[in-house]
Amino acid sequence: MKGTGFLSFDYLKKNDDKWIYMPALRKTRRIVSSENAKSFMGSEFSYADMSTPAVEDFDYKFLTEQKVDGHDCYVLEIIPKNKTIANENGFSKKISYIDKRIFVVRKATYYNLAGEKEKEMTVSAIAEVDTKNHKYRFKEMTMINLKNKRKSVLNNNVIKFTPSISDSYFTTRTLEQGK
Repeated sequence: MKGTGFLSFDYLKKNDDKWIYMPALRKTRRIVSSENAKSFMGSEFSYADMSTPAVEDFDYKFLTEQKVDGHDCYVLEIIPKNKTIANENGFSKKISYIDKRIFVVRKATYYNLAGEKEKEMTVSAIAEVDTKNHKYRFKEMTMINLKNKRKSVLNNNVIKFTPSISDSYFTTRTLEQGK
């Protein structure tokens, strides 16, 4: 997976644009919305897991409060508003455990389209990436398939916020150059 690049443009009112660059094939491929629920590079993560979902596409219900690895969390039930959204995201329901202090998901349980528990995501390392505005991002995230027991770990080794980058930087050509 070294050298693999992923570019995503998240939109509020239309489907997101996503591309993946795979250096072994020397090719950039566009990911269409019907592929969102598919495996990201053969891992337990999906393409939908790599993007920020549109908040208005889901219904939210507060369930309780619970500790996750010593962190106080809000527990929310998240349900897609319709079948199209459920199919695009690959789940019928998600239970998310959101850190009460920093508002980052610490754990999430995904239920497949048949309503069965299928995957569990945990975040084991979080970094404060903007101390002025108190912004946090995951450093390590694990997804476990509860059916076949396969596990994938996503490491975010370098996190940089550079607000002065030009929009012209975010292209498939830049993606292919490994920048």
